[in-house]
Amino acid sequence: MPIHSHHFLLRRHQASATPPCRHLVLYFHDVLFNGHNYQNATSTIMGSPQWGNRTALAVPANFGDVVVFDDSITLDNNFHSLPVGRAQGTYIYDTKYPYNAWLGFSFVFNLSEYFGTLNFAGADTMMNKMRDISVIGGTGDFLWPVGSRHCLPMLSRAMCTSGFVLILSCMSVSKFGAG
Repeated sequence: MPIHSHHFLLRRHQASATPPCRHLVLYFHDVLFNGHNYQNATSTIMGSPQWGNRTALAVPANFGDVVVFDDSITLDNNFHSLPVGRAQGTYIYDTKYPYNAWLGFSFVFNLSEYFGTLNFAGADTMMNKMRDISVIGGTGDFLWPVGSRHCLPMLSRAMCTSGFVLILSCMSVSKFGAG
């Protein structure tokens, strides 16, 4: 994902009109509250259908569940790695068949190399191995992003966590107002 600072934008205009494509891979780690794991949980069921409960996802296909999350983002698939940000938002299981959800969330960064937010929204077609979610906005270093993200699910049985590999590639970001 090309992330352009104002210094890079100045050099780019001198060198080429086509921005290079950079690839950024991020991992976010989701631990759903199950009634017993408050200390480690990073997400919880906020609403469920009448036949469901708030410590286990509803059957069939989690339909009707509303989940909020505040997951750590890392640069590798290690739950205990130093976080580079937070993935914060909501997913709503909105379809009985096939198994799908609607996502609305932000990546919040506060690092020297990344500062600001990236915002995502859209349908998550969970039965697909590779899923695309629209990038709909951003702040700071990610102001006016254009592109989509590819999401690959992963499951770590040892930690009882699920997570996602987020691949941001060929996304242009412009930073305005830089002096």
